[in-house]
Amino acid sequence: MAKKQTISPTTAQRARKANVVGLQHYERWDIDEAVNSFNEAIRLSPKQAEYHLNLARALARYGDFDASRTALGSYIRYEPDKQLSERFEQLFGEGMDEVETLVTREMTRKGMPLEVVGAAVQMWMEYRICIGRRPLIIRKPETWASALDYTIRKVNFAELTQREIADLYSVSPSTVRAYHNDLVQALDIMPCDYRYFTGDENPLDKLVEAAELLEELETRFRET
Repeated sequence: MAKKQTISPTTAQRARKANVVGLQHYERWDIDEAVNSFNEAIRLSPKQAEYHLNLARALARYGDFDASRTALGSYIRYEPDKQLSERFEQLFGEGMDEVETLVTREMTRKGMPLEVVGAAVQMWMEYRICIGRRPLIIRKPETWASALDYTIRKVNFAELTQREIADLYSVSPSTVRAYHNDLVQALDIMPCDYRYFTGDENPLDKLVEAAELLEELETRFRET
């Protein structure tokens, strides 16, 4: 843990304000502005652990996992809570945790493509960053593994029902649903989410193209 810095009250206040603005952008899914605000908070108060953690969360939600890990490394350096910092240090380990091991085994056993299995592992790692200081409770790895399996299948149109997933992991359908909802909310997951969709053609691309075409037609229509 690094020594706490000494900065002026005015600078500290500006840093706190930038952090608050960043959180507001984060909640609105305006990630570019959130990242800019968190970086400004860090520039003003570089040894404040919370600002580095918020930057890591924003970058993880954006899907830039490498940059998120870099910010997380800075956070760990300044975090005074040893138990919390050790939890995030696990993300830098080479081995898989019990949730990753279980979901990899079961999805592979069911014939899911390696790319989809890898996307499920990525989702789990990014979730653990995005929840920030919120406690991560893993009473049974099956609960989280079932939700990851179900969610990544839905994103990639390889769905099983909640009952089928529940039977696969020996949990209840309500457990699958509850933990799935937590993943979706924390990571703001959408259908065909670019971060986790592994197919060659993402259906969202057609929506983007249609929106761009509509905007072009609208502009031409209004030209004088």
